[in-house]
Amino acid sequence: MSSITTLDNLWMGRPRSIAAGLLESDGHRAIVDPGPGSTLETLRQTLQARGIGVGDLNAILLTHIHLDHAGASGALVRENPKLAVYVHKNGAQHMIDPSKLLASAQRLWPNNLQRLFGETFPVPAENLRVLEGGETLTLGSRQVEVVYTPGHASHHVSYFDKTENVAFVGDTTGVRIEGNSFAMPATPPPDIDLGIWDTSFAAILERKPARLFLTHFGFSDNPSEHILLFRERLHRWAALTAEILRTAASDSAAMDAFMSATYAEVSQHLPAGEAEHYAFSAGLNLSFLGLARYVRKHATAAS
Repeated sequence: MSSITTLDNLWMGRPRSIAAGLLESDGHRAIVDPGPGSTLETLRQTLQARGIGVGDLNAILLTHIHLDHAGASGALVRENPKLAVYVHKNGAQHMIDPSKLLASAQRLWPNNLQRLFGETFPVPAENLRVLEGGETLTLGSRQVEVVYTPGHASHHVSYFDKTENVAFVGDTTGVRIEGNSFAMPATPPPDIDLGIWDTSFAAILERKPARLFLTHFGFSDNPSEHILLFRERLHRWAALTAEILRTAASDSAAMDAFMSATYAEVSQHLPAGEAEHYAFSAGLNLSFLGLARYVRKHATAAS
């Protein structure tokens, strides 16, 4: 028997912000992206409601190491030292020693890092299973293909479950909260790259998944349409950022102009409460910082 369950981590008390995926197959239990340390107690309770303890888990599959996806991993390993943690090679060292990751996050959230993400503990090297992409994992009777999908982050992978034809894509296809059709970019610094991101879209599409599973939030049932619309918006937001940087009087004026234009676009597609929820879940201000960094780097390379 195989099943995939969406576990709502209720990040900051909000439903449908951060989803962990529970993969069960012949007694093997894996969590895709357990979420941040701040939602660990919720994750524990959600598992307990299904009769599962942290000690019953076999593996954690990380799409990437950003705190909203991976932050709880070290705490889970402390509770269950048998846990295998799968992570791309570019992120592995930051799981062993999260100090640089935390310093980077502290710059982005100087006043509320702890409140948003809680404690982040190291993962011992012996618990890590380091990935490059191209592997096939056997989880119970489930075969899961690992594909390297950078663009949002240089350490991003996606997991293709062959049993149920679901692709766990982390943030590669943006933020699309279940029940809505709108897909929104999440482009935080430091390593957004639209050129290689396009190759990741192609890698997902060529495997023809029936459904995507997004950390923010849940299942998307028409992958080709989802990716087509998302890619168009991602590139358009990058062009918008370039235009704003060219004309704005200052960085803060540029941020304001970006936030205003993109929030207006989101609001055209969603009711007011949902628009605000998307902006919160995606970190709209961080999306500007990531795109601005990409645009400037690109301009420097071109010149």
